[in-house]
Amino acid sequence: MNQPFLTELFKDQSYNKNQFFLIAGPCVVESEELVMEIADKVSGICKNLGIAYVFKASYRKANRTSANSFTGIGDDNGLELIKKVGATYKLPTTSDIHAHDEAAVAAEFIDILQIPAFLCRQTDLLVAAAQTGKIVNVKKGQFLSGASMKFAVDKIKLAGNNNIMLTERGNTFGYQDLVVDYRNIPAMKENNVPVIMDCTHSLQQPNQTSGVTGGNPHLIETIAKAAIATGADGLFIETHPNPAVAKSDGANMLPLHLLEPLLEKLVRLREAVI
Repeated sequence: MNQPFLTELFKDQSYNKNQFFLIAGPCVVESEELVMEIADKVSGICKNLGIAYVFKASYRKANRTSANSFTGIGDDNGLELIKKVGATYKLPTTSDIHAHDEAAVAAEFIDILQIPAFLCRQTDLLVAAAQTGKIVNVKKGQFLSGASMKFAVDKIKLAGNNNIMLTERGNTFGYQDLVVDYRNIPAMKENNVPVIMDCTHSLQQPNQTSGVTGGNPHLIETIAKAAIATGADGLFIETHPNPAVAKSDGANMLPLHLLEPLLEKLVRLREAVI
């Protein structure tokens, strides 16, 4: 965590610089009550454990299997609530964008522009995100190797932005499963950028015949431990007070009450491996 842009990002937080940082929140903005509850709880946990924290929630979900899936409460409402969370709890925030014309709009509200895995090769999207001057976090496509993400990094740098993160989120394994190749973490770190492990989306079981993505949330701890052991700089964990009623990706989210004991274990693991 020696990149200057990370120091600036977490300037309002007191944290252990030798620890991993955390990106966490609900999959999507469902309501003001939900985002505030999660931000309050997670920020308190992270402060106690010395973990730098970024609040995450999507203001809109565009990559949905079914036309009937919940996509959000409206872009303006979603972005305003994410900005309110950041201001209330003095947290950096992130959300994903899906088209080049969303970049400048979203950049007015959030600190990190997240590029979805399916869109990581979209040059106009990467360039537009880079040109905002914000940090750009690119999720590795399920169809790519870690080494091939150098081309996404190059596109952003050529657009004049060196504030880049990369996120591992698994690779397609057959039609309805993902598997994590942990060689991707050191491979992506060769680009001299922070590398994050998405501990929840990497456990998805996509393309179910029901039209709703499944998952294996009982393996979140396993994925996170392995990521810390293989050198991940940050962890991405979607969490919800009651995943069973979450409006998006509930099948692979971590119940909020399980986050603190998990992070306690991971903090000790990080101290053992650095």
